[in-house]
Amino acid sequence: MTNTTGTADTDRWPHVRETITVVVLSLTAILTAWSGFEASKWGGAMSIAFSQASSARIEASRDAAEASAAKQIDLSAFTLYVQAVAQHDTALEKFAEERFPDRFKPAFEEWLAAKPLKNPAAPKTPFELDSYVPPGQKEAAAADARADALFQTALRNNQRGDNYTILTVLFALVLFFAAFSGRFAAVRAQWAMLGGALVLLTVGIVFLASFPKHV
Repeated sequence: MTNTTGTADTDRWPHVRETITVVVLSLTAILTAWSGFEASKWGGAMSIAFSQASSARIEASRDAAEASAAKQIDLSAFTLYVQAVAQHDTALEKFAEERFPDRFKPAFEEWLAAKPLKNPAAPKTPFELDSYVPPGQKEAAAADARADALFQTALRNNQRGDNYTILTVLFALVLFFAAFSGRFAAVRAQWAMLGGALVLLTVGIVFLASFPKHV
C-alpha cells in the first residue's frame, strides 16, 4: 500500500511539470506575438509622427518665407519714408506713407506716437514693436511648435516600440528555458530551468502590463 502511494506520487510530478511547461510555452508564444504586434504598431506611429513633423517644418519654412518677404516690402517703404524725412521732402514723405501696407500702419502709428525724433527711449523703428506682425509670422511660429511636439511624440513612439522589441527578447528567453527544462536528466535542474522561465515570464507580464498599448 505504501509502495503504491509512493509510486503514484513519483509519477504525478513529471506530469505537473510537463503541464506547467506547456502552459508557459503557450502563454509565452501568445505574449511574444502580441509584443511583436505592439512593436510594429508603435513603429508605424513613429513613422507617421516623423512625417507629420517634417510636413510641419516645411509649412513653417513656407510661412517664415512669406513673413520675410512681407517685412522686406515694409522695410523698403519705411526706408523711403526715413529718407524723405531726413531730406525734409514732405511730398516724398507723404508719397511713401500713403503706400504703407495696412499691416504696417498700426505699428507705424504707434511708433510716431512715441515721438522717435524727440524721445530717446522710443523704439528705433516700428519693426521692434509687438504690434508689427507680418503675415505668416504667427503661422510659422505655430507650425514650428507643432513640429517640435510631433518630433517629441515620434521619439516617444520609437522608445515604446523598442521597449516591446526588448520584451520579445525576454519572452524568447522564457521559451528557451521552458523548452530546455525537460532536456536535463536531473529533476532539480529541470525544475530550476522551469522556475527561471516562470520568473522571466512574470517579469515580462509585469512590464507588458505597464507599457502603453497601441491597438
